Amino acid sequence: MNNLDYRGLAVLDAVAASGSFDKAALLLGISQSAVSQRIKALEDSCGRLLVVRGAPSVPTGLGQRLVVHFRHVKLMEAALDIDLGRDTSLPTLALALDADSLATWFAQALPALLSPPRCQFNIELADGERALRLVREGAAFACVAEADGSGGAGAGGEAAVGTSATALGLLRYTCVATPAFAGHWFGDGFIAEAVALAPAVVSERKQLARFLAQEFGGEVAFPHHTMPVSAAMENCILHGVAYGLMPELSALSLIAAGQLIDLSPGRTWSTALSWHAWNIDTPFTRALTEHIVTSARRYLPQPPHRGQSSD
Repeated sequence: MNNLDYRGLAVLDAVAASGSFDKAALLLGISQSAVSQRIKALEDSCGRLLVVRGAPSVPTGLGQRLVVHFRHVKLMEAALDIDLGRDTSLPTLALALDADSLATWFAQALPALLSPPRCQFNIELADGERALRLVREGAAFACVAEADGSGGAGAGGEAAVGTSATALGLLRYTCVATPAFAGHWFGDGFIAEAVALAPAVVSERKQLARFLAQEFGGEVAFPHHTMPVSAAMENCILHGVAYGLMPELSALSLIAAGQLIDLSPGRTWSTALSWHAWNIDTPFTRALTEHIVTSARRYLPQPPHRGQSSD
């Protein structure tokens, strides 16, 4: 495709981001008719439909590919300005992270990432397939996603074309409760009969269900509250109304202070994490990825090598 109209691509990107021609016009400071005209001119140039008009208006497959291309070009231009020391507004870098990573190891990495500031982060809470989809669609430069446990790229299979996947380490979880809660519900120990009655709290059922299946050798039914935000989950546990899995990075200090107890000492649940990022090879983006990977590996335990037993 020759002579791409980058003014038209900017409009297409605004429509994709906002979901409507009216909102795109407000974002760009132009009229709604100007948005329609530029999209139509871009479609005429491509000979293909690029936006499915509706509520919301969404790009077609080719439209999304053009949006990804445009965002990559803008990021490379901004990164080049930074690397050349030119005065420029800070580029916005979209990332997708799970709530537990954001609250633990990534929070520890942020000060160094932002000192001095070289970009603006736009972080969206997403995990699993949704996080990977945001990267594939170009809505995020990179994401943290669960690996498949066998050294693969993650929940979405192999890394998308144009992206790379790098192992970060294990986000380890401990099953905890307050001493009062444990005394009331687990007076006879952390046993299947008690688990069938005690209220748990989860962000999504799968993780705790797998931990309990590991503990008791098979699937266990358990009552539970569902709270999608990790901070709400932790408050629920700390206020003694439920038990649940908490990232070990957060739980250890609370256990040491006597606020929580480990319901199954020595037994944890681990999620292997990977960093998925677009292969935009500039000194800026390369340094960013290297710093995030290095920081993650500083805080996250690494899986044992083949032939090496785990704890």
